Amino acid sequence: MKSQRPHSGKDVISTARMMFVTSSIGGVVLIAAVASSFNLNSFDQLDAAKKSADKRIVIKNLVVPAGKKLDLTNLQDGTVIEFTGRVTFGYLEWDGTLIQIKGKNIRVEGKPGNLLDGEGHRWWDKLGGNGGKKKPRFIDVNLEDSLVTGLNIKNPPRHCFKAERCKNVRIEHVNIDVKDGDTKGAHNTDGFGVGASQNVTVANCKVHNQDDCFCIGSGIDTVFENNVCTGGHGISIGSMGNGKKVERVRVRNCKIIKNTNGIRIKSRSGETGLVKDVSFENVELVDITRFGIIIQANYFNSGPKGDPTPFPMENIVIKNVRGTVSKKGTNIQVWVAPGSAKNWQWNSSVTGGQKELPCKGVPQGVNIRCGKK
Repeated sequence: MKSQRPHSGKDVISTARMMFVTSSIGGVVLIAAVASSFNLNSFDQLDAAKKSADKRIVIKNLVVPAGKKLDLTNLQDGTVIEFTGRVTFGYLEWDGTLIQIKGKNIRVEGKPGNLLDGEGHRWWDKLGGNGGKKKPRFIDVNLEDSLVTGLNIKNPPRHCFKAERCKNVRIEHVNIDVKDGDTKGAHNTDGFGVGASQNVTVANCKVHNQDDCFCIGSGIDTVFENNVCTGGHGISIGSMGNGKKVERVRVRNCKIIKNTNGIRIKSRSGETGLVKDVSFENVELVDITRFGIIIQANYFNSGPKGDPTPFPMENIVIKNVRGTVSKKGTNIQVWVAPGSAKNWQWNSSVTGGQKELPCKGVPQGVNIRCGKK
């Protein structure tokens, strides 16, 4: 049964029946009882939607004005956000964020047929965040005990999905499609980025982009599993520096197709931090163009330079990482300062690359076929 009632001069559809939304984050079952909904289909309703007693916000066919962000912060605990239809954004050269979500016990759900369309071609100039037009980031989330599921994301201007200062968050069944950028000048269209977070899982997602499929720059207890990455720069730990730490990361059951790199750990030259307890398990590489596996401690944005900087990389596990690299590429390279790498386990089968490069700093007793065909 549906009834209409006025809300800040707008008609809001309120669903009378009670809905119970359940999700499990980190083994904890979250239950949100949602009695009614606020249908947000005009940007000027945004403040009213967040202040409403309705804890279910349905965002349908929304147009966000140029230079504005869809600000879904200050949400009530237990809010459910549903995206349905197509959400678009006006054009302006700026370096803000198009969608920001913050809260506790939040469920963000894309309903069948939803599309968050950045129409990034309006900004793309092959430079990404390195110059040219100012380009907004697409989605930033700062969530706790929350779930993000079912979003279809297309053509962000640059960085796509960033999880910053999150705790106990699961991101699943998200499709990031930037394949248009392959021929239209997209750059720095990173898929999923995680920073300063604890217990974040990204699972069952697909990414086609022009930068890292997944990267983490700081945080603990992160899982990236059952995902497919196409066309980008691979799965990355780092680039590390500024004293930041990454600990307890599990990458497993993923497929990386036609990326420049397969998997990599990178720290910036001259900087400090820690990478510890990181594993890559059951990862398939298909037609990688530059490096199948690369671990380096002299990373520059323009490419590696000089001798590696001492940077601790401890308890690293490479298990059943397998696949192919193009003839002009390198199967494996390790370039770390002697003594920095400790307690590594390595089991890989990466073939095809004929560009042989030396390794440095490989821990004693670890057999790595550097640069071999």
